[in-house]
Amino acid sequence: MFIDRAEVLVRAGDGGRGAVSFRREKYVPMGGPDGGDGGRGGDVWLVADPQLATLASFRQRQRFAAAPGGDGHGRQQRGADGTDLEVRVPPGTLAVDGEGGAPLADLLAEGQRARVARGGRGGRGNSRFVSSVRQAPRFAERGEAGQERILHLELRVLADVGLLGMPNAGKSTLLAAVSAARPRIAAYPFTTLEPQLGVVRRGEREFVLADIPGLIEGAHAGHGLGHAFLSHLERTRVLIHVVDVAGTEGRDPLVDFAVVEEELRRHDPALAARPRVVAANKADLPEWDVRWPAFAAAMGRRGLTAVPVAAATGRGVDDLLAAVWSLLNANRPAQMPAGGEPADVALHVAVRPRLGVRAEGEGFAVVGEEIERLVAMADLTNPEAVDYLKARMQRLGLPARLRRAGALPGGLARVGVWRFRLGSDLLPAPSVDGVPADAEPVPALGSQVAARAHVDGGN
Repeated sequence: MFIDRAEVLVRAGDGGRGAVSFRREKYVPMGGPDGGDGGRGGDVWLVADPQLATLASFRQRQRFAAAPGGDGHGRQQRGADGTDLEVRVPPGTLAVDGEGGAPLADLLAEGQRARVARGGRGGRGNSRFVSSVRQAPRFAERGEAGQERILHLELRVLADVGLLGMPNAGKSTLLAAVSAARPRIAAYPFTTLEPQLGVVRRGEREFVLADIPGLIEGAHAGHGLGHAFLSHLERTRVLIHVVDVAGTEGRDPLVDFAVVEEELRRHDPALAARPRVVAANKADLPEWDVRWPAFAAAMGRRGLTAVPVAAATGRGVDDLLAAVWSLLNANRPAQMPAGGEPADVALHVAVRPRLGVRAEGEGFAVVGEEIERLVAMADLTNPEAVDYLKARMQRLGLPARLRRAGALPGGLARVGVWRFRLGSDLLPAPSVDGVPADAEPVPALGSQVAARAHVDGGN
């Protein structure tokens, strides 16, 4: 079965925790801190593998998680990095962010890779927090949680030329006539239920031809069997519109042509503007001669090349392929970089503000990559760690941002998955028994990070 859509959950590995440790060697009674950093969590990568043709493997497995980083140890021993996880997909796979709906990566060439979930940073050990005023820090950072996201995967076949037309127009017969592909052919609609690919060779010339299920009126809105496959034509450079000019089922070839053209336009105007050749099929039938003059004149008025073809007997096939080859030469694809390893595909991600504050419910939300990471990795059960966090917030200018936004002492501010009660300095309120007053994970976020931070406790 041809599976061209899948939804998967990917989760990168969490970073390991930093260690709180002090030298305890003989003859070193006042040894300083020597806690090592935690290891980085593994990343999750999508990798284009030409041995795969569909997304069928994702029917059995929809969750993928990379390994976490190891915890740090004393004597400055850093935790091991988590192993990356590679999720293999067929070339032509588009990955879309399930939450925002934005395209993330488009893997076209063999071996191309895209990192779709980044592993968490390892927490810093207490040796990293030594300063002139902090000689013996007794806190370390937690590991950062790995990224987690839902991905919508969509496979779009990689073909140079696409066949389209109404059901029973003769697309599959034409594919079988010009290539070694052997699609199912029968005298009833929707014989083709999934995209079929064939390699067309004429001397030294070669291109890949794709046949999709027939289209009917309303296909762009989900009617018929072809609507789910219109996207497979989007990577093609040239289209062959196959029309049953003989009208073997009492159909009007001009009406059929107009229906398919309108469905293309409503699905994607750019696809409707793609170069095309019209294959005026079934030229071996008597009715074809009667309808051909009017059909040819109509195509000429549209500026399209119509080639008489009898796919069942091979008549006109060479002329059709010559016209297609001419359009392919005029619409060559952009060249891929030659030599070396396949380039990684850059993710398309929104640029986040360095530090921002916005109203949220009865309080404020604080956003920014650096401050969210600081809070997520802070050991909020440790008074020293909380004091360090507040000092960093002060240096980042958080109180001033909150004041400009209208925050007042005693109000609430959320950073990541944690909500804080603000003190008189517009920073997290003083700690009570080692825990910031009214600091709690935000259950409404539904984040595993909140539960993890709440349960883990201190180092």
